[in-house]
Amino acid sequence: QVQLVESGGGLVPAGGSLQLSCAASGGTFGGYGVAWFRQAPDNERELVAFLRWSGGNTYVAESVKGRFTIAKDNAKNTVNLEMNKLKPEDTAVYYCAAGRPLWSSIAQQSMYYYWGQGTQVTVSS
Repeated sequence: QVQLVESGGGLVPAGGSLQLSCAASGGTFGGYGVAWFRQAPDNERELVAFLRWSGGNTYVAESVKGRFTIAKDNAKNTVNLEMNKLKPEDTAVYYCAAGRPLWSSIAQQSMYYYWGQGTQVTVSS
């Protein structure tokens, strides 16, 4: 049973940076796609970024393009979300998830088998 553990959230002023990390225990990310979703209060959970472990294909949502980067660390078996130029509207709980979605379905939460517990990111204005 794969378990996902997120780390790296916190409180940061607008314009600042954070790096979130998603680690897999009890397994590896090989063969999976790994996504970062976020959910702000009173909002739907939305896809922020996605990476296919084998091949390295990536996707970043338009709302964060140019500010956020998703990348894998083979040595540490983690998928990291580098977040720069943070805005107050980036405030949310960030979740990592792993599954095997088709590219056309990467935003569908039902396509993911495993989810982390979430990590809070708060950006102050």
